[in-house]
Order: sequence, then C-alpha cells, then structure tokens
Amino acid sequence: MNKTVAKTALTLALSAVMFVNGAAQQIKVDKDLPVYQKKTGVSGSLNSVGSDTMNNLLKFWAEAFRKLYPGVTVQVEGKGSSTAPPALVEGVAQLGPMSRELKSSEIDAFEKKYGFKPTTIRTSLDALAIYVNKDNPLDSISFDKLDAIFSVTRKHGHATDITKWGDLELTGAWASGPISLYGRNSASGTYGYFKEHALGKGDFKTQVKEQPGSASVVEGVNGDRFGIGYSGIGYTTSGVKMLKLAEKAGAPAVEPSFENVANGSYPLARYLYITVVKDPNKPLDPLVKEFLTFALSMEGQEIVVKTGYMPITAAVAKKELGKL
Repeated sequence: MNKTVAKTALTLALSAVMFVNGAAQQIKVDKDLPVYQKKTGVSGSLNSVGSDTMNNLLKFWAEAFRKLYPGVTVQVEGKGSSTAPPALVEGVAQLGPMSRELKSSEIDAFEKKYGFKPTTIRTSLDALAIYVNKDNPLDSISFDKLDAIFSVTRKHGHATDITKWGDLELTGAWASGPISLYGRNSASGTYGYFKEHALGKGDFKTQVKEQPGSASVVEGVNGDRFGIGYSGIGYTTSGVKMLKLAEKAGAPAVEPSFENVANGSYPLARYLYITVVKDPNKPLDPLVKEFLTFALSMEGQEIVVKTGYMPITAAVAKKELGKL
C-alpha cells in the first residue's frame, strides 16, 4: 500500500468514529462494533512482548479480559516494537504489539521459522505528538525545523543546525537556552516512525537522551524547562504541552487533536498493531483469538478511548476479525 492510499484509508477510518459538538471535541466508538459475547471454558496464559507505546493499552485490555475470565493470566512486557518479532519467532510470546508495521527482514525471519507469514491485526490508532515543557512559549513547529533540532542530516532541507531556543525566535531568557532532546531508543517503533516521517530517514543527533518508554520521554520534558521530545498522544500530562505541527515552513500548523487526525491534516497519525502466529491451514490458538476478539469489540474499543487513543471503525474491526 503506498503512502497516499494508506493516508486516505487512515483518514476514512478515523472520520467514521469522530464527531464535534460545538467547540468541544469528543470521540466515540463506532456503534456498529460487535458487542463482546463471553464464552465458556476460556483459560490459560498469554504473554505479550513488544511496543511500549501500547503498554498501558495492553494492560487495560488484560485487566478487563481477566475479569471476564478469572482462569486467564496475561503478562505484558513493553520494551519496544522491535522486541515483538523475535519474541514471536522464539515462541516466548503469543501477542506482539507494535506501533509500526513489520520490516521486511522481520517478516523474512518469521517466515523462515514458521513457513508462513505473520498475521498483523490493526487494533487502534495513535498520533505522535511533539512535547515541550508547559512554560515554553513556543506554540508550533515545522518539519524542517523539527528535523534540524533532532537530526544531523537535515533531510527536510533546513539550512542550519538548531541548538538553542533562540534559533526558533524565542526571546528573553529563552534565547540562549540550550535545546534538550528526549526520544526513544532504537528498539522502539516510535523511534523508527519518527526517524522515517519526521527526519526523512535521517540520522539522530547523539545528544538525544534515549528513554526506555513513552512515559519517560514526557516525564523528561516535564522536568526540563528547555526540553523537547516525541511520544504518543496518550501520554500527555499537565506539565507539558503538545506543539502544533506544519509539514512545511509557512504552511498552517495543525494541533494533534482527534479531529485533525480524523480529517487527515495532522501528519503524524498511525495504526497500532498486534502481530500473532497464525498458520493459514490451522485455527488460531483459541485463547489468542478470544483476546483479540475482545480487543476489537465495542468493549475493547471503549478501553482504547479511555487510555487516550483512537478506536477503529466497525468496518476495520470486521476485516481484522476475518484474519482470525
């Protein structure tokens, strides 16, 4: 799927679950999503290894699933999307949450082990936000300047390196303030997504303080007056603010709101996935199937909203359930 088609599909999927009530935005799950039907005899253990961005989401799904099925245990480990494919290949996890699509090398390693390709399920949606300290007067930023802040290669064409807040026309005490960078480590799908989309596949500066989790990035910026970082929209706190983002210098800057992700104007929107081992000639493991069925249900998607992310539509859920 090319980027234009993918962006159109993402926009249509989001538009179907959004509405605006006056000046206030709200998000509701699609009323046509299936209501979850509890089964009998469901028990066993599930291990989830992968995306830190999805860590809270998996934990809340697991908690709700265990209330339905007390005989089920779910262990969730979130150390980055890159840890999901090896965990599936090595058989130490049945669920591989990822905040990016699989790389061709990961698919090849999986297929070499199992003889068939992995099955990836779209579970929810996220917007990657650019965070600064709440006291920072900056309101918006363009891709070329963001690239010049975080990257040594400046693929988006900014003429000079940006190292101080004064380089972004901040005045007073801010002018000489050094920009302090916070990001994820290379195992993170968020790291890879930001590198590809915000840095044009360029190289990060060595000064970036790599954090083990999405929440750690936001916490770092919260405690650092001169900090800036990138993380999922679901991790915002009162100590930080999210910058509006413009794709080009001089273009309108767009805030990372549900409405703007829905209408396609916010450029850093993405699906969140769970990858599983599904032999095309055999039924999926019953416990894995039941957990994913719950995640894609009305109840599962309500949890998506409560954790700060965006739900998929009934049409997307139907297509993903068909993969199971």
